[in-house]
Amino acid sequence: MKKETKEYRPWGYYKILYDGEHIKIKQLVVYPEQRLSYQRHSFRSEHWFILDGECKFTLNGNSFNSIKGQSMTINACEWHRVLNTSKKENLIILEIQTGCSFEESDIERMDDDYGRF
Repeated sequence: MKKETKEYRPWGYYKILYDGEHIKIKQLVVYPEQRLSYQRHSFRSEHWFILDGECKFTLNGNSFNSIKGQSMTINACEWHRVLNTSKKENLIILEIQTGCSFEESDIERMDDDYGRF
């Protein structure tokens, strides 16, 4: 059995829970008051389930608040980001990716708090 590893990022970390040919499942942990880059992917869609916490989700320039138990679908080529709105608690998201490539190089960033472009 493959050892579970965390991939750390400036906003938190993720764990790969399943890595198949046409699907990848991750657990994202976003630290308090941190957010992912405003990004899109050419070769995959994502479906996010909020497992714990509260967030502000932005999709194609439209923002809305989301809480535990809610979900959102991000189609390929849609701009998206998430902000953990809590000052103390981690935001935990189950991310299900579908498509033909799950490489980290399939990230195009429009804006990033950490200077990654």
